[in-house]
Amino acid sequence: MQQFQRGTQHGVQRTDCALRCHTRHQEPQQRSFDRVFQRDDANDAGQHQRGVAHSPVRRVVRFGERADSGFDQLVTLTRSQTSELLARHGLAPRRSFGQNFVVEPETVRRIASLARVGDGDHVVEIGAGLGALTLALAETGASITAVEIDTGLVDVLRENLAGKRNVRVVHDDAMRLDWHALLDDADTWTVVANLPYNVATPLVADLLDTVPKVRRLLVMVQKEVAQRFAARPGDDAFGAVSVKVDYWATARVVGEVSAAVFLPRPRVASSLVEITRRENPAVPAPFAPMFAIVRQGFATRRKMLRRALDGVVIAADFVVAGVNPEARAEELSLDEWSRLTLAVIKRGSAPT
Repeated sequence: MQQFQRGTQHGVQRTDCALRCHTRHQEPQQRSFDRVFQRDDANDAGQHQRGVAHSPVRRVVRFGERADSGFDQLVTLTRSQTSELLARHGLAPRRSFGQNFVVEPETVRRIASLARVGDGDHVVEIGAGLGALTLALAETGASITAVEIDTGLVDVLRENLAGKRNVRVVHDDAMRLDWHALLDDADTWTVVANLPYNVATPLVADLLDTVPKVRRLLVMVQKEVAQRFAARPGDDAFGAVSVKVDYWATARVVGEVSAAVFLPRPRVASSLVEITRRENPAVPAPFAPMFAIVRQGFATRRKMLRRALDGVVIAADFVVAGVNPEARAEELSLDEWSRLTLAVIKRGSAPT
């Protein structure tokens, strides 16, 4: 069986259900998806023996719907079907893109549910891959823009999304994308993504800094990255990106994702984090000078601030701001960073 590296791509397959979402309404009892899909695989084998045509996709009923309800059903791909599609198109995983597929139907359904989108909403999915999550999102009635960097996967994606009028496929690199042109036809967007670990932090930070039309993000990232996005002062994970996220938005980890839901099993755990943009920045300090000070403070995070910020912040600034000069960067709240920045600006020495 082909092996795949961790990254942005989505497929679907049976394995241990391991998305433990921290929501108020939990299912009363965990289903055994292994047993369900063992029966499905046996049915597939029986169809082959009887000469029934085998489809490369499997339909799974959405939450709360009967199979004969008349509604569109969630199209998913098993592990073997994912491999079959790739082989049929002569594709191989590309390590440079960190390609990986989510292969657990319940995980895909939960992600689509947590996105909380519907008719009239606009969604960008980054790293659409083979389209398993794209199809689930499309069923909500939202308008979906599916971004995929891999030329080969784009062809398969378009094939799997044929007939979905509320989906457009964009072949581009999310890190180089003209986001303002892409989001031109609506004022409010939600980003949903399974992000490669090497681009998660810079991409999320850039969207918060420069693309105000993105109001919400639901992203699957390495567990440690999710913790940094949502960290508070004093947390081990608290860092410069935590301050940046808190300036623009609120963040919370909404689910943990086991390595077992991926093809292949990655060496790290993943989490889903929801980031919701604030109507206005959380503090009055202008972003550019404040974050220049924040970056310098965290560059030597174990040093006291009076040393870490030497050359930018003077003793009088700490007094005016009411900030302890012997504190460390990881101990300061967003409000304290703001007050310190405003003191520096008032003195006429704001960094950029």
